[in-house]
Amino acid sequence: MHPLHDLQHATVTVVGAGQAGLSAAHHLRLRGFVPAPGGDSASDSGSGSGADAPPTFVVVDAGEAPGGAWQHRWESLRMATVNGIFDLPGMALPPVDESESSRVAVPRYFAAYEEAEQLRVHRPVHVTRVEPVDDDPAGLLRVESDARTWTTRALVNATGTWDEPVLPDVPGASSFTGRQLHTREYVSAAEFAGRRVAVVGGGISAVQLLDEISRVATTLWYTRREPVFLDHDFTSGSDGVDVERRVAEDAAAGRLPGSIVSYTGLIWTGYAREAAQRGVLERRPMFTAMGPRHVVEADGSTTSVDAVLWATGFRPSVRHLDALGLRGPLGGVPLVGTRAARDRRVHLIGFGPSQSTVGANRAGRAAVRELARDLLGPGS
Repeated sequence: MHPLHDLQHATVTVVGAGQAGLSAAHHLRLRGFVPAPGGDSASDSGSGSGADAPPTFVVVDAGEAPGGAWQHRWESLRMATVNGIFDLPGMALPPVDESESSRVAVPRYFAAYEEAEQLRVHRPVHVTRVEPVDDDPAGLLRVESDARTWTTRALVNATGTWDEPVLPDVPGASSFTGRQLHTREYVSAAEFAGRRVAVVGGGISAVQLLDEISRVATTLWYTRREPVFLDHDFTSGSDGVDVERRVAEDAAAGRLPGSIVSYTGLIWTGYAREAAQRGVLERRPMFTAMGPRHVVEADGSTTSVDAVLWATGFRPSVRHLDALGLRGPLGGVPLVGTRAARDRRVHLIGFGPSQSTVGANRAGRAAVRELARDLLGPGS
């Protein structure tokens, strides 16, 4: 724990400044919350230094700069091919060049938003542990980080999934002498020119990278299940409502959320159709083992490869919440709306039903609406 002079207080602490966290901060401002002042903690458990002081909030983010996970996307992911960017609340996405890299355009937008909203995001701050200050279920929480410690009455966790890549446990993987990387480490296809690359995963990223890498290298596509492509265009109406319902049901039950594609199916985008026409989307069953320079196919034969790209998705980054005991028997955090079922002081947004940019906006608004009622009274 940090020394007492590093202890500060905020009525609400928002962890993460991606789309969901910025949405929450915006709605906190609309309801009269103000950025917490620096200096020592307020001595009481209220909103500030006096009875008439407005409630406060602080936003902390692990990134070196604004942009959330967008600043880490691969260089060739252009605004024309991203899966949709929804406007942040109160500030429309300005016109952008569709050929511009998303890891440049989106962080620029987020930075302008933080400045316009005067959010005073603290970064880089890595939250390491959140725990109750005492046994009072309505008492303060202690938010510890590598920068300082905050006490807070409520926590909005918007840490996303970028820091928790899923890497399957495949026999022999440690003996492979070629290159292994997850999509979070991928930069461009040029580094694989002339190589034989196994791409593992059945989601949108896998299809995008197969299309890209196959233009300069030999690619082999492996998935555990046969990928399912929609036979119609995805609509936010019937399709979107059904997906949101099913994801919400999983979140409420505390099941670990699946990938977006596991709910939506794959969409026949322009790049997917091109890849299919070039014979790139010929799926192989998942290999069963790896050797120094090969993979073992499901039928027992071997195939030589120079690199394995794991496009195998992410899990929610919530290890810092373990001390709160939020997880249910199914491995996930059961939710009631955005609130953790086991601790009403904690809201999780940007996960499960709020993974999409539009879902993140809605979740930020919903979380703030509920915590404002809890903290400020029914009429807030």
